[in-house]
Amino acid sequence: MPAAPDEPVTTNIPQRMDRLPWSRWHRLVVMALGVTWVLDGLEVSIVAALGPILTHESTLHLRESEVGLAASAYLAGSVLGAIVFSYLTDRQGRKKWFMITLLLYLTATVLTALSWDLWSFMGFRFLTGAGIGGEYAAINSAIDELIPARWRGQTNLAINGSWWLGTAAGALLTIALLNPQLVPEPLGWRLCFGSGAVLGIGIVLVRRLVPESPRWLMTHRRVDEAEAVVSRIEEQIVLEERIESLPTPEGSMTVHAQPQATLATVARQLLYAYPQRTVLGLALLTTQSFMYNAISFTYPFVLTKFYDVPTGSIGFYILPFALGNFLGPLVLGPAFDRVGRKQMIAGTYALAGCLLAVTGYLFWQGAFTSVTQTLAWSAIFFFASAGASAAYLTVSEIFPLEIRAMAIACFFVVAQGAGIAAPWLYGKLIETSAESIFYGYLLGAGLMLAGACAELWLGVKAEGRPLEAIAAPLSAQRQGKAAGDDE
Repeated sequence: MPAAPDEPVTTNIPQRMDRLPWSRWHRLVVMALGVTWVLDGLEVSIVAALGPILTHESTLHLRESEVGLAASAYLAGSVLGAIVFSYLTDRQGRKKWFMITLLLYLTATVLTALSWDLWSFMGFRFLTGAGIGGEYAAINSAIDELIPARWRGQTNLAINGSWWLGTAAGALLTIALLNPQLVPEPLGWRLCFGSGAVLGIGIVLVRRLVPESPRWLMTHRRVDEAEAVVSRIEEQIVLEERIESLPTPEGSMTVHAQPQATLATVARQLLYAYPQRTVLGLALLTTQSFMYNAISFTYPFVLTKFYDVPTGSIGFYILPFALGNFLGPLVLGPAFDRVGRKQMIAGTYALAGCLLAVTGYLFWQGAFTSVTQTLAWSAIFFFASAGASAAYLTVSEIFPLEIRAMAIACFFVVAQGAGIAAPWLYGKLIETSAESIFYGYLLGAGLMLAGACAELWLGVKAEGRPLEAIAAPLSAQRQGKAAGDDE
């Protein structure tokens, strides 16, 4: 039964979750929830590879800038989805909404395959983005709350890095489906979108096995339900891992009655309680978003226009680029837990920025071939991918649990807003000259260096610490006492 309305409740649910050993159950959570990034990567990869195809008369006959405009519609949809679904996720629970947002993505992706002109294509891309934007808030919240503190950093980075597994899968699909000798051109691009829906359907079935976050239940004073969920998790881990007993949880916390968090609550926390952390999150996410959106949505056009790569071969160039992006978080991820967030985030941002500036200059000077250009991009994003993944990790763990999804969404919205114009801008630069693209790369490099400086100045020591120690839940704070940057 729920606790009495005004009665404080003492529980050790966070301590029980953090003391669990890594297990098959945690791997299930990673697979079921981490697919969000695989799906998003698949979408972006397919659209990037399709860009030149969609300009042909046999398809939608778009201009390069219109392809960039459709990419911007996808990003705009993700912004709206993040706002709406994060609010619902914090109020009604993680599980309900990470199921609904996945179903929205699936439906919109199928509709995209049926597009007939620019406006229908943009509209369906907008809805697809809304599903993915909602997923970001719900999934990042759930993952952080279900994974033990000592593995939270590397797990989160690996999951975010799986975006590039989707990119690789999209590249492989486009190699076959965009080959006119295998599939007619008017049909191939439609089948590319349909393939994403097939993957998502399988994940719906797996995701049903993931429980509601016990931490969310706890802070909403549904402690009995939270206890039951944790007990089932413990029993499953003991059975599957053949463990005689689990370590004794250390400590407890008291949960007080609190009104439902609102957007005004989020604003107070971000602007009053944690202003420095807010500046940090904005700096990290806006800088990486602009660079990523600029490069990811437009590099196929660079390959086709400046290196005469056939559109049907673009997938071969996406594969090593995706591999570098995936390996960065996977290889460097453990260091974010062992060395520290501040050192690793600042280092990866700075390295990515410097390498991008050098690469841009060499591109302008004509020093690259299509192969060496791709290898250079792969090296840049080995570091950039780890840093960008850590940026999402940062904003998901440094604010109170009751506003976690909405806080993530706020930063995601600002980041995507900063990146919405990037595909269109870089599309215009590609229509002009290599020199213009170089200056665009310099802009991206400068932003990444600014992000590195922000992390050195404002970075939070979060490695190995429980979420409740990084930012006390609002329901664990006594009335009149608020945690903040000065604690």
